[in-house]
Amino acid sequence: MVSWWWVRHGPTHRRDMNGWTDVPADLSDSAALARLSAYLPEDAPVISSDLSRAIDTADAIQQGRARLPHERGLREIHFGAWEARTFDAVQEEDPRLIRRYWEQPGDVCPPGGESWNELCQRVNRAVDWLTGEAGHVIAVAHFGTILSQVQRARGCTAVDVLAQDIDNLSVTRLDWDGRHWSEGKTNLIP
Repeated sequence: MVSWWWVRHGPTHRRDMNGWTDVPADLSDSAALARLSAYLPEDAPVISSDLSRAIDTADAIQQGRARLPHERGLREIHFGAWEARTFDAVQEEDPRLIRRYWEQPGDVCPPGGESWNELCQRVNRAVDWLTGEAGHVIAVAHFGTILSQVQRARGCTAVDVLAQDIDNLSVTRLDWDGRHWSEGKTNLIP
């Protein structure tokens, strides 16, 4: 059995489409970070996406755990031309496309960005490559990245999984038994 302990990075306080844009996390809540670190398995290596908000959160909870190299495959969804723009700004520019993107997630993608299905394929490849025979992995990543794996474990649609909250500094545990993924806990705040 392999358990992935997914941690969503600290808050950025941004209200835009923030995928591959590298913005810092607010890690000022040291008590929350300490509780989070204490909750996670002590013997698990820590890996993060290669974006600073995930790296810095992983550094804050590492507490002597082994550290794996940052993994680009665990990045958030790439919003392309919509990166760092508000929903309202994009809505004014292309209301049909952004509506389809959110209401029919799957193959619809922003200009120069990636679709939900492309995100899932990218993250699946990284997770499959990193999953060993037994043990735990702590992965610090992003909302979309974590939800892609929740969808995989649940076997549900993108529309269904996108209704799931994944709060900053929350834990989602997914288990691999060698044949199937299953959901342990989702969006737990220690």
